[in-house]
Amino acid sequence: MYNYISINNILINSEILSKKFTCDLSKCKGACCTLKSDFGAPLDWDEIEKIEKVLPLAKKYLSERNIKEIENNGFWEVKNETFLTRSINKRDCVFVYWENDIAKCAIEKAYLEDKTDFIKPISCHLFPIRVTNFGGKTLKYEEYLECKPALELGEKTNLTVAEFLKTPLQREFGDDFFKKLINQKDK
Repeated sequence: MYNYISINNILINSEILSKKFTCDLSKCKGACCTLKSDFGAPLDWDEIEKIEKVLPLAKKYLSERNIKEIENNGFWEVKNETFLTRSINKRDCVFVYWENDIAKCAIEKAYLEDKTDFIKPISCHLFPIRVTNFGGKTLKYEEYLECKPALELGEKTNLTVAEFLKTPLQREFGDDFFKKLINQKDK
């Protein structure tokens, strides 16, 4: 049974405040960008417009396979009335590029090189928190086998999911929300 708290009319699964988590790319190899699924990463409509603008920059880091997919089919699709990034072979996000043997985001690379102010879709930035809407926003931690190294590293760093995801939580919900969320940690 999940326990939830409410902050600013947003329901938050309490595991976000208790589960220890710190991404370990050296072990997971960027699995969040290559998870096998019929669905890509959820997108907000305004993100589609932002990605359209950064697309020429992101393409510079992509393989021919990914560029062809985007040029032939676009980078997004709609399934179950939800905007999603397109995936290749129900696996790799169309924005995946490989650095050594780690899957990374071409949009984020353009951001890290100061070529855009859009880091990446918020659903990717918040992963492994999933945002759903059941008459209001609900935040839920989702556990994936591929993220087991993040749980192990989280025990060493002693960071919770919320603490590890401070920046994207602030980006999406604001500083006030994040402060209230962290204040719930010890209650």
